[in-house]
Amino acid sequence: MMERIRIVEGDITREQVDAVVNAANSALAGGGGVDGAIHAAAGPELLEAGLALGGCPTGQARSTPGFRLPARWVIHAVGPVWSGGGNGEAALLAGAYRASLEEAVKLGAKTVAFPAISTGVYGYPKDKAAHIALRTVRDFLAECPQLREVRLVCFSKESAEAHREALRELHGMQSDKDR
Repeated sequence: MMERIRIVEGDITREQVDAVVNAANSALAGGGGVDGAIHAAAGPELLEAGLALGGCPTGQARSTPGFRLPARWVIHAVGPVWSGGGNGEAALLAGAYRASLEEAVKLGAKTVAFPAISTGVYGYPKDKAAHIALRTVRDFLAECPQLREVRLVCFSKESAEAHREALRELHGMQSDKDR
């Protein structure tokens, strides 16, 4: 299963995958950070398609075409705003990852790329979010052979290292800087 999870430092809008996950707001109206970058790369049609879906609750996901992105689809996942960890944020974040993976399978995607959901303006601590992301992806892949590869695409070196550390801890690894 480990060979199906990759941690990449880079720009998610350039990933050559079937589906990219967008860290969206609940209105699916575009925004800043990764959401703004995905909207800019996909073109104005993405905003129209997102708005036509009528929103998405926190912890869930919806999909649209990828338009001008290399990816065929965009899966819009709404993660929680961090407010200290006592308001169900972990369950909502895990739900956003799981719902995105379920949506990818529904679409027939074999490869999917995730950003670090909720770790930007939503303020989720990167290390905590990385553990939730990796645990959720690992558990989903254990029951879903349809997905060949899940990439966790980190915009910063700090985020990539938090994901690598979480992967090492989750799988009892000593060192694997290439993942």
